[in-house]
Amino acid sequence: MSAEEADETLAEAFWAVARQLRQMSRESLAPWDVSPSQARAIRVLDHHGPVRLRDLAERLHIAPRSATEVVDDLEQRGLVARQADPNDRRATLVELTAKGAEVSDGIRQARVAEADAYFRELDEADRADLVRILRSLRKPETS
Repeated sequence: MSAEEADETLAEAFWAVARQLRQMSRESLAPWDVSPSQARAIRVLDHHGPVRLRDLAERLHIAPRSATEVVDDLEQRGLVARQADPNDRRATLVELTAKGAEVSDGIRQARVAEADAYFRELDEADRADLVRILRSLRKPETS
C-alpha cells in the first residue's frame, strides 16, 4: 500500500469509486444517447409501468418541471408516450413505448456487464461483503 493510499479516508475512497462508477455509467449509456436522468426515468417507467408525471417526478426526486423536460425529450425520441389517465380526465400518464422497453432492456444488460467488469477483481466473498455493507448503509426510499 502506498503512502497516498494509507492517507486516504474511507469517504475519499468511496467518492473516488462513485466517480468512476458514474463515468462508466455515462459511457455505458452512450449507445442509446440518453442522459443519466433519462435512464433513471426509463428505469422507473419500466419498473412501475404507466405513472402520472407528478408521480414520476417524486420517484426521481426532481421537480415536476424537470420531469416534464425529461419526458418531453424521451417522447420526441419515441421512447415514452403520454396517454389520458382513465381514472382522472385531467391527469396524464407516461409509459414506455415498445422502443423504450427495448432501450430499457439494453441499458439493464449493459449495466450488468459494466458492474461485472468493474467488480471482477473482487472474489465472491468480498462481493458478498460489499453488497451486505452497502445494503446496511442504504436508507429506504421515501417513494
